[in-house]
Amino acid sequence: MGRDRLLATIRQRLQDSRLVTVTGIGGVGKSRTALRIAHQVTSQFPDGVWYVDLSRLQDPTMVQHSVNAAFGIADQSARPEAETLAQWLGPRTVLLVIDSCEHLLDSVATLVDQLLRSAPHAHVLATSRQSLGVQGEQTIPVSPLLVPGDDLAESPFVNESVQLFAERASAVVPGFSVDEDNIDAVSELCRRLDGIPLAIELASVRLRALSVEQILALLTDRFSLLAGASRTALPRHQTLRAAIGWSHELCEPAERLLWARLSIFSGDFELEAARYVCASQDLPAENVMELVVGLVEKSILLSSNDRAGVRYKLIDTLRHYGREWLDKLEETDWVRRRHRDYYLQLAERGEHAWSGPRQVYWFGRMRQEHDNIRAALDYCLNDNREARTGLELLSCLWFMWVACGFAREGRLYLERALLACTQPSKERCKALWVLAYVRSAQGDTTGALEAADACATDAVRVGDSIAVILATKMQGTAAFLQGDLHKATALLGVAIEFHRSGRELNPGLLPAIVELAVVLTQQDELSEAESLLRDCRQLCTERGELWLRSYAVWATSAIERMTGRTADAVLSAQESLRIKRHFHDVLGAVLAMETLSQLAVEQGDAARAARILGAAQANWQLFGLPRFGSPFFGTEHERCVKECKRMLGEEPYLTAYQQGSKMNFEEAVSYTMGEIDPSQAPAP
Repeated sequence: MGRDRLLATIRQRLQDSRLVTVTGIGGVGKSRTALRIAHQVTSQFPDGVWYVDLSRLQDPTMVQHSVNAAFGIADQSARPEAETLAQWLGPRTVLLVIDSCEHLLDSVATLVDQLLRSAPHAHVLATSRQSLGVQGEQTIPVSPLLVPGDDLAESPFVNESVQLFAERASAVVPGFSVDEDNIDAVSELCRRLDGIPLAIELASVRLRALSVEQILALLTDRFSLLAGASRTALPRHQTLRAAIGWSHELCEPAERLLWARLSIFSGDFELEAARYVCASQDLPAENVMELVVGLVEKSILLSSNDRAGVRYKLIDTLRHYGREWLDKLEETDWVRRRHRDYYLQLAERGEHAWSGPRQVYWFGRMRQEHDNIRAALDYCLNDNREARTGLELLSCLWFMWVACGFAREGRLYLERALLACTQPSKERCKALWVLAYVRSAQGDTTGALEAADACATDAVRVGDSIAVILATKMQGTAAFLQGDLHKATALLGVAIEFHRSGRELNPGLLPAIVELAVVLTQQDELSEAESLLRDCRQLCTERGELWLRSYAVWATSAIERMTGRTADAVLSAQESLRIKRHFHDVLGAVLAMETLSQLAVEQGDAARAARILGAAQANWQLFGLPRFGSPFFGTEHERCVKECKRMLGEEPYLTAYQQGSKMNFEEAVSYTMGEIDPSQAPAP
């Protein structure tokens, strides 16, 4: 089937069925086909076309999490993820493209079945080497491209395999074209490669050193050795393996070794990581750069360049081939350990630098390294001998779980690792207070207190004084969220006194100061609270710390509002919101939005306040438990809602509220900051 006919068939099946799975061998173009379809049918799905790539995911328990993240549902609360997805998808007409499902088939099938049942207007387009086996599924195989001779009426010059070869060849050798002199050789080459796109692309790279005729002769010799001269004697999946194997043989021995070792990376990676993970006595670190360039030139590695620098990746089919060679070399465990060690060191560097001037850099960097962090954690958590190192890695990443938007994922990993390491130790103590921190961020105060208490008990047993104080701080945080102000004051005060001497800014001193200031504000001790926050902001400024500064500025705005400094309070809350944009800190941002809605009421603009409330509530539901489930935050919210309704009336309030609820996160922030005029707000 030609690609145009294939695309037309898939479009028709998507109209007839809510689940279409595109199947085929590796390298045949399933992903490319799905993306082309997604582009063509965008107008049919008013609420968007969404894409999730599962090729780098190894843990089946993370499938639901990955799909939610693809929709932008970064709910970090403790609610079931399926519930959050069903709530978000319920009224929406969307297409979800799930790419590379074959290695996670059962988990994907379960999720898709649940999704289609709970979201009546959602459609799914999946790619997999085999069908999902879900009721109502329509399966469409992607065949290789047509080759010259398949359609006797077709000119070889317009054949899709020939055109792909010509396109890739001209990128390798500028000025190359398929003409009367080489059309026969190109046609035979495409036939030899069975029209498999990846095989054709790999062959075209050889034009840097060989003519088309020479490539064909070498390839013919190789295929003859494998399967005899008959084209039909070599099944298509073997054709692809033969083409990859031929590319492998044409690499230098050191390039082949590096290819195998690079297969350990999940997703993309930087040159520094390749040097550390792959270098050895027989592959010196100083040679890695040159070898990487060689693999890029041979189209084995893909390279990309952005503001963060140059990064590299192996496409999945070539990564799997490299992994097979790594197993044959009996180096898999050694290279995985080196990979884990590199990302452990990276996590430690990020932890130590988090409270400094490069905080925004580390936020972006750790999100960029997410796939490799997952791979390193999977290695640790699937081998009992590495469990303690897994605790170290997880604990160093507290800032990633709490500040970079991965609280739910961090909790899953931490709970799993702690079950595997039940013996009290300093590593376990740190993991426990990190778990308490993560659970607090999710609004699970009972779970947070449980982890903090366990940390305190274990810390006394192993003589870990730092863990005792951090457990105290986490107990104070839980008490604060539960509304026990006297207990929170005592516990947070103790934590602050200890950390003032050690100057451990995060996660000890600065969060404790902000939380204690909020507690004191609730107890009408405004002068002391404002003094604490002033010192906190000054310390943040000196160190270049932004993430906690945004919370300190937000807390200051509450005091300014309570003392009648409304204009100052607005500026402080907006400054907090401005900083939070750097970190896409949704939960912190909606706290600031709630404050600005209260300020809008006090300024007499209840309609604006209602829109902000609607936007805040919509984002609370998508990204976490509204107001952390805390009575402290809930009381202020209800007071604001009641005042808005009094000023506007019930119906006008609901109209304005619904306008706000239609805004996505960026629109909500822009509106709250005054960057969008009310007339530009989405209509209900």
